[in-house]
Amino acid sequence: MEVKTHPIDARSLVQGIQVMKQFFDRSTRCLEEADSSFAPKPEMFTVAAQVAHVAQTVDWFVEGAFRPQGFSMNFEELDRAARKVSSLTEARAWLDRSVANAVATIRSKSAEVLAEPLPEGPVMGGMPRYEIVEAMADHTAHHRGALTVYARMRGRTPSMPYMD
Repeated sequence: MEVKTHPIDARSLVQGIQVMKQFFDRSTRCLEEADSSFAPKPEMFTVAAQVAHVAQTVDWFVEGAFRPQGFSMNFEELDRAARKVSSLTEARAWLDRSVANAVATIRSKSAEVLAEPLPEGPVMGGMPRYEIVEAMADHTAHHRGALTVYARMRGRTPSMPYMD
């Protein structure tokens, strides 16, 4: 795994989180509260659960990067919690809170803390903490894409994520 060695700029990291959120919001804004319970198949995440999972994963990355025990590996519990969310409005509010917390957390850390290695383990072990921002963006992009497919299945046309 290649580790970046450039100087850490918290402003750029925060901007990355904000852009991630803008792209997600643009791509999914065509979904409505009435779409909350839609899932292509019964075992798949609903629209609301999918957005909740994105919010939850932003929290998971931030918590995992800055707590001594690292990342929670209790994926069954995380899955159950995301699937309990049945309202798209509620899921979007959770994502707003999660992104605000991620921004505040990154802003509150020194460059030295952001450059410290993540705890050894199966999730980004030994990589600099600031790498969570790119990982969050990748994860969010994956679910943003899935939700655009859901939207098209509902007869909606998602916006391009990169511009209005």
